[in-house]
Amino acid sequence: MVCWVVERALAAHHVARAIVATDDLRIVEAVRSAGLEAALTRCEHRSGTDRLAEVTARLEDAEIIVNVQGDEPLISSATIDRAIEALVEEDNFAQRSEDARENSRTGVGMVTTWEPIESVLDVLNPDIVKVVVDRNGCAIYFSRSPVPYPRDAVRRHGTIEAALSNESSLLSKFRKHTGLYVYRREVLLEFANWPASELEQTESLEQLRALEHGVKIKAIQASTPSIGVDTMEDLERVRAII
Repeated sequence: MVCWVVERALAAHHVARAIVATDDLRIVEAVRSAGLEAALTRCEHRSGTDRLAEVTARLEDAEIIVNVQGDEPLISSATIDRAIEALVEEDNFAQRSEDARENSRTGVGMVTTWEPIESVLDVLNPDIVKVVVDRNGCAIYFSRSPVPYPRDAVRRHGTIEAALSNESSLLSKFRKHTGLYVYRREVLLEFANWPASELEQTESLEQLRALEHGVKIKAIQASTPSIGVDTMEDLERVRAII
């Protein structure tokens, strides 16, 4: 599955190099035997982003780093390109502004992607992370819980499941977070120096560490749906599609 993800990443027009970062020698050997690149990292990393930062520190010529999680075998190369282009566009805007220095310091430091949620079960599933965005398309919060919470509808129907089942239009308020991040190099390396935040540990979502430290995360819509493999059921669904 990891090799499949690497091939999807390499198919993106804006990706020059793809490296599997892992602390498992078996994965390194499997990836390299397929003719792909892998880097062995320390085993004590708290998250995938921390592991990525270790490898990034060795890459002196990389200004934009893409993190495609190894459990996203259906991620579209077009989605990867779209996310990279979004960060480049933000950097270009900062350079064109009257106060480029201020924009580069307080502007978007990361880009991630989301997809519409079309199933009540997906809204309720804690393995599917939900993201809430502001009017500028920047992430406000990520959660395993159903957010934003439709309070009035739940009061009308008794439970959130009943509310979503009886008012199908509510589904359009939910966005599924996709396991893809694009970072400016300096933001990623700084991220790795911050301690794990309380929200990050509570939700087990590393991107909350960035939000708690004031990093702006642009969240754009993915070009096509994908399925993150978090359970055996997910794996069977992906196998059937492939």
